[in-house]
Amino acid sequence: MSCITLIGMPGCGKSTVGVVLAKTSGKDFTDTDLLIQEHEGELLQNIIDHNGIEYFKKIEAKVLTELTKKNCVIATGGSAIYYPEAMNHLKSQGAVIYIKLSLETIKKRLDNMKTRGIAMESGVTLEMLYKQRIPLYEEYADIVIDGENKDVEELVTMMLKELATKR
Repeated sequence: MSCITLIGMPGCGKSTVGVVLAKTSGKDFTDTDLLIQEHEGELLQNIIDHNGIEYFKKIEAKVLTELTKKNCVIATGGSAIYYPEAMNHLKSQGAVIYIKLSLETIKKRLDNMKTRGIAMESGVTLEMLYKQRIPLYEEYADIVIDGENKDVEELVTMMLKELATKR
């Protein structure tokens, strides 16, 4: 398997862990949120504010579905799991790892929800989003990593160990 795709809630560490995992495993690194920003020429939150959540989702689905990488760690946005075609495409390129954290830990880490560019409908709380997304993360994950009280190095070590057993 040439790629490793990281999924999970906003704030779970996909981008941070992804960079270190890429360096440790000798792979390239791609952050799909940055690809969306590059594609649209503006920040995620601005895309949502100016064009609406449905437009953002359409762009995110397109970017994920058209992403073709080899030997790469891919950090997805937290909402990647809403697009079955995109997730199946990513799974076809390699292993999908879900970084699992408790709602309490996510709440502590997300002090910038209003500016972070999180794909959530108006009136939806973080708790509602969490409950909605967890079954989808679990459905698409080849590997689930419990990230509670673990630092980046511990997570990377756990991921590499799990990946080695999947080969």
